Amino acid sequence: MKKLVLPLSLMVPVLVFSQARKRDTTRVSNIEEVVFQKKVAGKTNDVTAVRISAKDAKNVASISGGVEGMLKTLPSVNSNTELSSQYMVRGGNYDENLIYINDIEIYRPFLIRNSQQEGLSIINPDMVSAVNFSAGGFEPRYGDKMSSSLNIYYREPKKFELSGEASLIGGRLTTGFASGKEDENGNKKFTALFSGRYRNTNLVLNTLNEDTDFNPTYYDFQSYLNYHVNKKLSLSFIGYYSKNDYEMIPKERSVDFGTINQPINLSVFYNGKENDQYKNMMGTFSVDYKASDKWRFTLDSFSYQNREREYYSIASSYILQTFDPISGAPITSYDVGGQIEHARNDLFVRTYGTQFRTRFSPNVNTDIELGFKYEKENLRDLTNEWKLVDSSGYSVPHPIDDPRFPDASDLDLFYSISGANHIQPTRLSAYAQYSQKFFWGASKVLVNGGARVAHWSFNDETIFSPRAQFAIKPDWNTEMWFRLSGGVYYQAPFYKEIKDLNGNFNPNIKSQRSIQAILANETEFEFENRPFKLTTELYYKKMDNVIPYYMDNVRIRYSGQNNASGYAYGVDTRLFGEFVPGVDSWLSASYARVFENIDNRGNIPRPTDQRFRFAMFYQDYMPKFPQMRVNLTLTYAMGLPNGAPVFTDPYQYQKTLPSYKRVDLGLSYVFVDAKEKKQSYGFLSNFDELTLGVQVFNAFNINNTIANQWITDANSSLMYPVPVRLTGRFFNVKLEFKIK
Repeated sequence: MKKLVLPLSLMVPVLVFSQARKRDTTRVSNIEEVVFQKKVAGKTNDVTAVRISAKDAKNVASISGGVEGMLKTLPSVNSNTELSSQYMVRGGNYDENLIYINDIEIYRPFLIRNSQQEGLSIINPDMVSAVNFSAGGFEPRYGDKMSSSLNIYYREPKKFELSGEASLIGGRLTTGFASGKEDENGNKKFTALFSGRYRNTNLVLNTLNEDTDFNPTYYDFQSYLNYHVNKKLSLSFIGYYSKNDYEMIPKERSVDFGTINQPINLSVFYNGKENDQYKNMMGTFSVDYKASDKWRFTLDSFSYQNREREYYSIASSYILQTFDPISGAPITSYDVGGQIEHARNDLFVRTYGTQFRTRFSPNVNTDIELGFKYEKENLRDLTNEWKLVDSSGYSVPHPIDDPRFPDASDLDLFYSISGANHIQPTRLSAYAQYSQKFFWGASKVLVNGGARVAHWSFNDETIFSPRAQFAIKPDWNTEMWFRLSGGVYYQAPFYKEIKDLNGNFNPNIKSQRSIQAILANETEFEFENRPFKLTTELYYKKMDNVIPYYMDNVRIRYSGQNNASGYAYGVDTRLFGEFVPGVDSWLSASYARVFENIDNRGNIPRPTDQRFRFAMFYQDYMPKFPQMRVNLTLTYAMGLPNGAPVFTDPYQYQKTLPSYKRVDLGLSYVFVDAKEKKQSYGFLSNFDELTLGVQVFNAFNINNTIANQWITDANSSLMYPVPVRLTGRFFNVKLEFKIK
C-alpha cells in the first residue's frame, strides 16, 4: 500500500518567496467572472469559511458523531470530552458559537451539566448537503457571537430513497422522494426528506469506572419539505422535534489517584438518583423568490421551543485513604464524610420571529446583501439547587477550626442557587454587506465588508458590529492566497449570560465585546501528483465587558457581571490533501492562549486556555481490495485550567487538568457502492449502498479526565482533586444501507 509520509516541517507556513510572474497577463475588456471555488450548494462569499465534506462527516468514527465530530479535528476547535457535540473555538467557550441550518439560527439545550446527558446533536448527517465553518472573522450576515459560525445546508432528494443505520448505540432511518418534472434549475416540483434517529449510550457509559445504572435515551425526528411553484418562487419547511431522557442511579465508585509514593483511594457510596428531561421543537417556513438573475428575496418565519427539567437528589458518603506503595495495605484515613446534591430546575424557552434577506448581484462578481430580523423571546426559569458537604460530622465550610468542641453554629451549604425569573424581551437586528471580486493587475482579489446592528429590549442595549475581509491571490506560479479579516464581534447575552450565581437575571448586563484580527495564508501544491493544501492562520482578540465564568463539567456558569477584560492569540495550521490517492485526510496543529483580568487583579488563564493541540483525520483503503476502508481520528490536547472547585476564587485556585489523548478507529467493508458501476446480483441487487463496519472508540483505552471532584479533609482543611474520568475502550458494530 503506497502511502505518503510528510515531515512535520511542512506544517510551517509557506510565506512569500521569489515568484516568477505568469507570462499570460492578457487583460479583458468584458466582465470576467473571478472564480474562487466551484459553484456548489451552500456557496458563500466568506473568505474565512472552511468547507467540510458531508460524506466524511457522516463516516467519521466518533461517539458524538456527525458534523461536530469532524469539526473537532480542525486546528482551531477544541473539546475535552468525546460524549459531547459541543466545542470551543480559539479560546472561546461552548456558548460562543453560532449554528445555522439553511441560514436559520438554532439553539442548544441550556441546562445540560454532564456530557452524557447531551444525547443527539440537532444536525442530522443524513440530511446534510453542505457544511461551511468559520473559526472567526466571519461576515456580517452571521449573528452576534464571539467565536465561530457553522452553517449547515440540508439537501433535496432527486428521487425516492430509503437509507438507514443500525449500531449497538442506536440507529437512524431516512426516507425521501421527489415528484414532478424538473425545472430549469434542476429541481423537481415537490421534494420531501424525513429522518428519525434513536440513541442509547448505556453500553458506552458502562465503560466508566463506576457502578452506576444508566438509562439515557435520545430520539428525534426531522423533516425538510420543498415546493417549487415555478423557476422563480420556492416554498420550504424544516420541522424538528427531539426528546432526551436521562436517568442515572449511582451506587458506588472507587478512584485511585495521587502519586507512586503516596497512592490515594477514594471510595464513594451513593443513595438517590437523577432524572432529567430535555424537549426541543423547531419549525421554520421560508419563501424564496428569485425575481431575476440579479435580485433574490427570502422571507423566513421561525419558532423554537425548549422545555428542560433537571431533577436530582443524590446523597453520597466517602472515605479517603492512602495505602502502602509496596504491600497495598491501608495506612492512613484522611477523611470520612459525605455530601448531598439537590436540584429542582425547570426552564421554558420560546422564541419566534421572522427575518427578511435580499441579495442584489449587478454582475457575476458583485453581491450586495441586506437583512432584517425580529425575535420575540419568552424565558421562564425556576431554579432551586444546593449542595451540602459534610466532613467528619461537620458541614463545609465550617467556622470552628477545632472539631473536638461542639457548637451550635449555623449549618452552611457549600452553595445554594435559587431564583424565579420570567422575561419576555424583543430582539431586533439588521445587517448590510458588500462583496466584490476583481482583478488587481493580474492578481485576483475579493473584498467583503459591512456591518450589523442589534438591539435587545431586556437590557436596552444597542450594539454595532463592523466587519471586513480581504483576500488576494498573486499572479505567481504557486497557487497561494493571502487573507486578512476582522472587525468588532459581540457576544449578545441570552439566558445563561444574564443569570448570576444567585440565580437571578441581571437587567444591567451588557454584551461582551471582541475586536478580532486574522491573517491567513493558503498554499496549494502537488506532491507525487496528488493535491495538497497548507493553511496557516494567525489571530488576535482583544476583549472587554467580559463576564467571568466557571466550567462545571460541560456547563458554563457565568458570574452575571461585566467585570473583566481579556485577550487571546494563537496560530493554527492545517495540511489537507490526498495522503492516500483518491481520499482526503488532514493534519492539524495549533497553539492558542487566552487570558482574563477580573476586577483589575491581573491576567490569569481563562478556563478555556488551550495551549498546544494536535489532531488528525486519516482515511485509507486496500488497493487490491478497495472495499476494505479505514478512517482514524487522533487528538492530543494539553489540559485545560478548569480543574479548580466551582465558585472558588480563580486567583487562589489554578488547577490544570491532564492532557486529553484519544484515538478512534473505523473499519468497514463496502458490499455495494453507488459510485461503482459493478453489477450486483441476488440479495445485494436491492441496494444502492451497503456497508458493514466496526468502530473502536478510545482504541488505546486512555483514562481521560473531564473535571475534578474536590474532597475536603476536615483535619487539615486540604482539598484533594479526585479526577472524573471519561469513557474507556468500546467496540461498536455499524450497518449502513441505502435501498434503490
